[in-house]
Amino acid sequence: MKNAFVIVTLSGLLSACAVAPTPHTEAPASPPAPAIADAPMPSAAEVLAEGERTAAPDEPSADLKLPKVVLTRDMLYKLMKAEFEFRGGVWQAPYMTLMGLAQQTRDPRLAQRAAEMAQAAQQGKESLVAIRLWRELAPDSDEATQYYIAAAVMADDLGEAGQLFAARLRDAPPANRGLVMYQIQQLLTRARDKAAAGALLERLLAPYSTMSEARVVLAQSAYTRGANEVALGHAQEALRIKPDSEIAVLTLAQVSGEQADVAALLARFLAANPGAREVRAAHARILVTQKQYDAARKQFVALLKEQPDNPATLYALGILSMQLNDPAAAETYLASFVALLDKNPGDERDPAKVLMMLSQLADERGDIPAARAWLEKIDQEDAPTWFAAQLRTAQLIGKQGDLAGARAYLAALKTEEPAQQVQVVLVQSQILRDAGKPDDAYAAMEQGVVRFPDNPDLLYDFALLAEKIGKVDVMEKNLRQVMQLAPDNHHAYNALGYSLAERNVRLDEALALIDKALKMAPADPFIMDSMGWVQYRLGKLDEAEAHLRRAYALRNDVEIAVHLGEVLWHKGQKSDAQQLWREARAKDPKNDTLKSTLARLQLKL
Repeated sequence: MKNAFVIVTLSGLLSACAVAPTPHTEAPASPPAPAIADAPMPSAAEVLAEGERTAAPDEPSADLKLPKVVLTRDMLYKLMKAEFEFRGGVWQAPYMTLMGLAQQTRDPRLAQRAAEMAQAAQQGKESLVAIRLWRELAPDSDEATQYYIAAAVMADDLGEAGQLFAARLRDAPPANRGLVMYQIQQLLTRARDKAAAGALLERLLAPYSTMSEARVVLAQSAYTRGANEVALGHAQEALRIKPDSEIAVLTLAQVSGEQADVAALLARFLAANPGAREVRAAHARILVTQKQYDAARKQFVALLKEQPDNPATLYALGILSMQLNDPAAAETYLASFVALLDKNPGDERDPAKVLMMLSQLADERGDIPAARAWLEKIDQEDAPTWFAAQLRTAQLIGKQGDLAGARAYLAALKTEEPAQQVQVVLVQSQILRDAGKPDDAYAAMEQGVVRFPDNPDLLYDFALLAEKIGKVDVMEKNLRQVMQLAPDNHHAYNALGYSLAERNVRLDEALALIDKALKMAPADPFIMDSMGWVQYRLGKLDEAEAHLRRAYALRNDVEIAVHLGEVLWHKGQKSDAQQLWREARAKDPKNDTLKSTLARLQLKL
């Protein structure tokens, strides 16, 4: 009874001191589908968590043969001293103490504890020594074997690890062998010598080359070490062996080159396997990257039919519907997304940005109370978005005609940071502009510039407002100041260049400014529009049309359409010009640029 009592006491002591084990997540029945982009590598903790863990130290497995150890006063003192030192930030002396006691008592738990200390101190060599002793003392412990394999791989000691891998593959039931292959591949990704690890995996899986899973694992391994041609060959063979395998086709998509080819591959697979949800989701994402938004939305609609409460699908459909200028559908999908999160408070997704979008959509259809209600749902813990929501609320109050209330709302905001104070100035000015009080807006902005003379955002907006009320000298002065404060601010160069082109003055300078902006932001459709307009002013109609068509293809904007229409009109393509203007009027019948263009050309549509 004395020995039994001592053993339990030692077990309890080790249990109390042990590093908390890494939570083990049950592995899926088959390897998870790869993303169409590089997946992050597992952490060391995740590597060490591979495989099943044995019972906790205070509940030793029935199969684990533990020695009968008398816990002497000297041993207890050494154990407690080692733990106190380790928790105080020292690892080497406690490690040596535990290793010595493990060799003296032959208790594997002491070697395990020494290994945990070395791992916590990121001492790979010492950790491997302790794990070897642990395995020696507990040869039947699967946990010790798992730790040894992981440590050996990370130390590039692949010899014995390879033998253990081969035995595990050989002994695995056929139905589980694919999972074991995936676990081995994940462990081998931690090896520093990627070529040696890849060669070992090829040798291990050679006897199973007729399995689609083996080819998938080999393809993923080759892809992660940059052997793309090898990866492509394995992935193609995996799909040939099992033509209806989602993971095989997704792996082939991952290692293939051209997105157009990948999209065609996934489309063919879906035609033969319409229920392949993961493939459909991947196909939809690729269509989005190719800007085939309508086709992508159809794929997400199909996914939603299968899983009506999938938040990721609802979010994707909301964003795509906004991109496709379908605000009613966007509002429906995004509102469903928010409602779903409300029903699942444990969901980690943050609805704040979606609530901002819903407020904007409600505002655009004229429902200001609904727009404000969405903003009120934004949690104050998300400080930046919450502050943006307060600014937007003030704008909505002003839009309802209550200018005094809007300004009072802004004044009540606590704005200790200068950046927030600048935002308040900008919003206050915008509220006054929207209310048809440009002079008051200018005065408010002018006071803001006095308070914050070196803020590029404030100076830029002040410059645009100055131009609106005819103060072009103030506009140019402030834009040039922005260029000095923020030389990479392409908006300032574009704004001044466009202003010169619009007034048909200093066109060579306008061209140089816009060209500089376009080099900074070559994909910006509004700068393309400016370039098209200055080319038109210079009489280069073909160049103007090319730039404006490209801009309009990227952004279906009313002012770009008006400019393109005028170029086409002067090129003799009058019916095309009138069609563009009709489309622009349908979108924004009060647009000033459209009205002034038609008046100048003395046209009625």
